[in-house]
Amino acid sequence: MRYEEIEHTADVGIRAYGTSLGDLFENAAEGMFSLIADLDGVKPVGEIEVRLEADDVPSLLVRWLSELLYLHETRRYLFRRFHVEVRGTSLRGTAAGEAIDKARHELKLAIKAVTRHALLVDPKAGVAQVIFDI
Repeated sequence: MRYEEIEHTADVGIRAYGTSLGDLFENAAEGMFSLIADLDGVKPVGEIEVRLEADDVPSLLVRWLSELLYLHETRRYLFRRFHVEVRGTSLRGTAAGEAIDKARHELKLAIKAVTRHALLVDPKAGVAQVIFDI
């Protein structure tokens, strides 16, 4: 299992699993987009590169997911495949997907923001947790 949805009082979250920070970030991104749309119908035909830095690894995860959410909102894109390399507190990654086509894509939740509430990134345990404001 790469990720699972977790319940939260008024919001929704995901718990991602992986053997490296890159895996955790990739699976967290896929988990976030699985809340936004049914990913089975999304084709990874276009790719966007993302480069980020942060003060610490948990903040880097929030920035990564926030950047993807921003790209989703401004470019009306759905992403389904991710590749991430984390070095210290720097990230270089790609997100592949396609523009939203309402005839083919079933949209589910509208995520407003990535929060720091109950944020967890533990690469030794192979788990990351993020709560989203909906």
